[in-house]
Amino acid sequence: MCRRWRNIVFGSPRRLNLRLFCTPKTPARDTLDVWPALPLLIFGDTSLTSGTDDITGLPKCHNDIVALGQTSRVCRVDLWHLEDRQLGKVLAAMQVPFPQLTRLLLISYGESPPVVPDSFLGGSAPHLQFSELSGIPFPGLPKLLLSATHLVTLYLLNIPHSGYFSPEAMVGLLSWTALSLRLQSPQSPPDWESRRLPPLRHSVIPALTYFEFKGVIEYLEDLVSYIDAPQLDYSHIASFNQIDFDGPRLAQFISRTSALGDHEAHVEFDNSTASVRLPSPSAIENLCREPGWQLSSVAHVCNSCLPPLSMIEDLYIDHRSKEYTLPFHMSVEIALRDLARNTLTPSNVLSVSFLKVSRGCAAARE
Repeated sequence: MCRRWRNIVFGSPRRLNLRLFCTPKTPARDTLDVWPALPLLIFGDTSLTSGTDDITGLPKCHNDIVALGQTSRVCRVDLWHLEDRQLGKVLAAMQVPFPQLTRLLLISYGESPPVVPDSFLGGSAPHLQFSELSGIPFPGLPKLLLSATHLVTLYLLNIPHSGYFSPEAMVGLLSWTALSLRLQSPQSPPDWESRRLPPLRHSVIPALTYFEFKGVIEYLEDLVSYIDAPQLDYSHIASFNQIDFDGPRLAQFISRTSALGDHEAHVEFDNSTASVRLPSPSAIENLCREPGWQLSSVAHVCNSCLPPLSMIEDLYIDHRSKEYTLPFHMSVEIALRDLARNTLTPSNVLSVSFLKVSRGCAAARE
């Protein structure tokens, strides 16, 4: 680049939205001394830089740590395949405020990841808009969220049991458009036995359109008792092998979300899950393999979580496994017919207008 164009470009860094891109292999100390003080994007696969440098003896994630030292310039951090030691060094470097940070993605692949301390980001993230943490315990996250008034997307994936925080603590932010919570452990919440009655009022999250949850039904029941999401158009809920899937608060949440209260339902089975899907698209899924347990969980979902069967006009049954035989399909059909008879009045049985069993099994009409 000639000097003239260089002067023009660097003379208008904000208008041109200039950023300095740093990867784990970028010689950060030398690069940062040469380039102007532009906002920094720290981005990369840390598995490519594990171990120590043969010449300097420094950890190969050293470049990321040096770049993180420019706390007033860092606006984006995307680091994945973090080993436990690497994650510990990254967290140690991020114990002070990062006032320009708008995006944070940290994905741990370690076996015993360190717990994120309450002092992470200096306890404040005023400009954070997107955050994804995977496999990282952060029990103090709700405190940080109180300052993240611009946060619209939050993905918390593979949350270890050591990273537990109460559902009530998650509902202070009303600007979310997407929320994903995936718990790693099938254990019930530590405070499940002492949980309180549902609140009289709900926090309305007007912009929330995407909701995903994986974990135990007890945690989900508490969470949805605190929120309303009138614009929700996608939800996916998966539970850990829970036969007694009792979700009255989830049913109330669905009833308060008009897009989820559809008149069509699909019951699907495969080798590891049984699910009930609505065309919204939305799904409630139980992670279990035994066919009898799958049938039981579907019955509980239909009874306690969906709109009344009197509102369901079309009910479809399908499977995605060659292991299921015709006798299994017959037991599915009998179980769902019994469910319909026990739930619907005789005058409403005709509401289940079509019952379809795939892979050569006869379709039946009520």
